[in-house]
Amino acid sequence: MALDVRSIQLDKSGHAAGDADVRERLDAVVGAFAAGYNTGLATGRGPLGPLGPAGVPAGLAGFAHEGAAMSRTLLDVLTGTRGRRLAGLLEGPGRRHFHLVHVGAGWAYARLRLRPWLGLPGARGLPRWLVWDGWGFHQAYFRPGPVLYEHRIERAARGPSSSVRDQGVGRALWFHACADPDVIGRVVTGFPTHRRGDLWAGIGLAAAYTGARTPDVLASLLRAAEGHRADLAQGAAFAAKARVLSGEVPGGCREAVETLCSASPATAAKWTDVAHDEAAGHGDTLADYQYWRALVRREWRRADGGAER
Repeated sequence: MALDVRSIQLDKSGHAAGDADVRERLDAVVGAFAAGYNTGLATGRGPLGPLGPAGVPAGLAGFAHEGAAMSRTLLDVLTGTRGRRLAGLLEGPGRRHFHLVHVGAGWAYARLRLRPWLGLPGARGLPRWLVWDGWGFHQAYFRPGPVLYEHRIERAARGPSSSVRDQGVGRALWFHACADPDVIGRVVTGFPTHRRGDLWAGIGLAAAYTGARTPDVLASLLRAAEGHRADLAQGAAFAAKARVLSGEVPGGCREAVETLCSASPATAAKWTDVAHDEAAGHGDTLADYQYWRALVRREWRRADGGAER
């Protein structure tokens, strides 16, 4: 079950070649994910410890925890331990990366072709629905033809959960296109209109969390997302919250959030907190999760003077 990082690098999975420097940065993300996956596989329910032979830089720790969540969820499902390994990850250092941990669990369900009916076993709260985001990322990353160009949705993901799944597809598109705004814009335009907002949310999340592009390139992304600026900002705000919570906000991520949200990471993260508190007051259903996202868009509009550019 060990993962060979070479098998999942961008040039091995049918993705665009893109700019060499950008591809190197995104492949570093893939490497951190693989290191976390293999460490999580080896350590079972114990602490992760060192992530990979040379360790994982602090700015990539979230991706490593995403990988560890995938392997531990795989072990939980295959051994019938009802989420104990994943719970151990969330109760330890993974609590500072809980967004990525939930996403990583979605990778496992997608790999096993299982539908996570209630998000994660024993999980509570709105973030548990991010498992569907992870599901969508996995499918688009490993099956870009059917998912990104033929617009197929897996039978298990059809229905209300497809919206969250599409956010994950948007994140994967960022990697598939090697963060090229022109390629991203063309691919999104090929999708049915009603699915584009969720895709842009995922793109905004990936752009802000990876910090792989400079503000001038992200300005092109804003132009490509015309009519979906609020969705792009919602995704970037989610990334800001994840980064602030982790304690590591690299310069590229800060610049990306400032460009896509017109606000600092701390301010954008606060939007998600305010929105979460209001949405969670209703419950933790999938509809409540979608309400959370809508409220983040509302907070961005308020801060941006109500404009939708």
